[in-house]
Order: sequence, then C-alpha cells, then structure tokens
Amino acid sequence: MKTLIARSILPLAVLLAGAVHGGDVQARHAHDPGYHVATLPDIGGTSSAGASINNRGWIAGSSNLADDAAVEATLWRNGRLTRLGTLGGANSAVLWPVKNLRGIVTGIAQTSEPDPYNEKWSCYYFFPGAQRRGLRCVGFKWENGVMTPLPTLGGTHGFATGSNNWGQVVGWAENTVHDPSCVLPQVLQFRAVVWGPGHHQVRELPPLLEFGDSVSSATAINDRGQVVGISGACSNAVGGTSARHNVLWENGRATNIGDFGGIAWNTPMAINQRGDIVGFANASQADGENFNPRAFVKFRGQKIRNLGTLPGDVNSQATGINEWRQVVGQSCDAAGNCRAFLWHDGAMTDLNTVRNGYGNVLVAANDIDDFGRITGQAFDAGANKSVAFGAFPYAHH
Repeated sequence: MKTLIARSILPLAVLLAGAVHGGDVQARHAHDPGYHVATLPDIGGTSSAGASINNRGWIAGSSNLADDAAVEATLWRNGRLTRLGTLGGANSAVLWPVKNLRGIVTGIAQTSEPDPYNEKWSCYYFFPGAQRRGLRCVGFKWENGVMTPLPTLGGTHGFATGSNNWGQVVGWAENTVHDPSCVLPQVLQFRAVVWGPGHHQVRELPPLLEFGDSVSSATAINDRGQVVGISGACSNAVGGTSARHNVLWENGRATNIGDFGGIAWNTPMAINQRGDIVGFANASQADGENFNPRAFVKFRGQKIRNLGTLPGDVNSQATGINEWRQVVGQSCDAAGNCRAFLWHDGAMTDLNTVRNGYGNVLVAANDIDDFGRITGQAFDAGANKSVAFGAFPYAHH
C-alpha cells in the first residue's frame, strides 16, 4: 500500500517543484506585489471562511446556512461550491488546514445522537445557533462524496483537524475517564489521536505526563508522520489551560517544543513536510489564562520564534505554512479589528496592501499552498457579511 501511494503522489510533487523553481509561480517571491483576490460563493448566510488550500487548489472551509442557525462544511473546486453535508445533526465544518492531495477532507460534524452529559465540547465554540449543543459531535473524513464518522476512544465526542497523503487523520477524542481537571459542563477526558490509514485504526497520542498534563489534542500531521498539537488540563476542551504546552509527536513520543513563557493558549496550527511548525502562543506568563497570543514559527532544528504583529496591533496568530516557509495568519488591534498577513524571510506584510483592487477587508489568512495561493476570511462591509476568499499571486515572467 505504501509503495502504491508514494508512486501516485511523487509525479505531482515533482511537477510542483519544477513549476516553482521555474519561476512561473510566486511562491518564493514573498515581496512581489499583487494578488488577484476572489470572493468564494456561499450557501446564503452571513459568514463563510476558507480554512485549507492544497496544491490541487481545493479550498475547504465552512459556510453558514441562510438563516445563520447552522453551518456546513464546504469545498470549493475551481470556484464551484460543494456542500459536504453533516452526519445527521445540524452543523459541520472544516476548521484546520487539511493539506493532502488525495481528495480527503477532514473536519467536525454533529450526529443525531444525544449527548448524555450535555457537554459543550470543542465543537460548540465553532457552531452557531441554538442547535450547537446536546448532540454528539465527531470528527469526519470525506472522500468521493461520502462523509464517514471517525470513532472516539469510547467517549461521546471527537474532533478532526488535518490529514496527510497516507490517509492518516489527526484530532482528539473523548475516552471514558471522568477527569477532575475538567470544568463543567465538560466531564470526559480526551486524548490526541491518529485515525488510519486503515479502517478502524485509532492510535492514541499521550500528553506530557511529566508536566502533570492529563489531556492532549492533535492539530496537524505531515507525510513523515510528525504530528503537532497541545497538552494540558481538561478545562473546557477548547484552548486555555488545555493548551499549556506546544507538542510534537514523533514515533508516538511527545516532546515539548517550547513557548514564550505563557501557561495557556499555546497552540501549533500547521506543520509542513520539512517539519517546520507554525501556530500561536501567549506572550508571557503574566497573561495567565487570558488570550494574548503571538504568532510563532519553529523551523526544524531551531527554537520557537516570535513573529510579532503588524504595526499598531497587539496580538497575532499563524495558521498556515508552505514548503517555501511562507507563513500566513492574522494580526489584531486592541479593539479586535484583524488583518490577514503573509510572513516570509523576517518580513510581515498586510495582505490588504497587495490585494489589487479587491474591495473587501482581508481579516484572516488561514492557509497557503506551495504556489503561494491563500485562503481565509474577508469582511464585505456593503453586504455586512464575512466571506471566504481565495488569493492568487500574479505570475511574473
């Protein structure tokens, strides 16, 4: 199986490398001016976002339904929208860079099964409306038009983030342990997991037990099997002290990759094939459990690096990285007004300064592929709605 997959991926990888080195795309020219930016179609609500873009140009994310009472996982291919559906409940979403070229999309979806503990769970914070609680929410794998639920570790809920070209999916899932570090209504402990590549394969990734952590969550995986995520206390199953430590798992072993001294909100978001990691981490221990992040990059073999913010802003988050070590994310001021950024070779650029006539404000850049194409969320002031966008660098000849 390994050999077959490797053979199917390699020709495309070679083509991509040749195209970039040939100069027909802008991936290595971070300071070349100009992106053609396009708003992506939506389902009818007032909020959509692109979360992932792969080297095939597939953009995955989510779009609110017309009444904004629910959100649905969405895939855009060549600008055309495909609704991925749900697992019987009202809501679904793709929230992390997915990255594989196989046509697999991963995310979260509600089922029609009741939650016996009525937990808020991690999904609650990403779904709109009154229907976001009370039902099981699990990770899903979508392929060839079929959405499949991913198993938990015996508990109620799960959550899927990224996937690689071997068909492995990462995320986190509840077990049956009633963890005393949980904050009600959260009851059950959860651990980072790798699903697949085979059916019904579930592998648990441990937290940093030597630090007293009891839970873990995986956020991204590359084709080398390197997984990044968080380790901490159960808390309310989203950020905060559940993200005490930034973690890299290699061969199932957890390693603390460092932070800026903060005790909460330390969160890797993406890892490229080189093993470079990006994410966000609280600025210092003085922040406590308050949210005060700085975008970071950790190049393989180096220490974690603070990317800072755009001028006038107070916090930032890095969410995507490509093989050329271009990083994207968002930078926000004290009032919560955010701008999408591109960082490369030590320079952070406000993407709104290179959007070439696009009328909407680029609020967040969530992912970037090896051709320098970017997706994220923009604000359309005229329509008073948040929209998904694709940004495409102009070729230089």
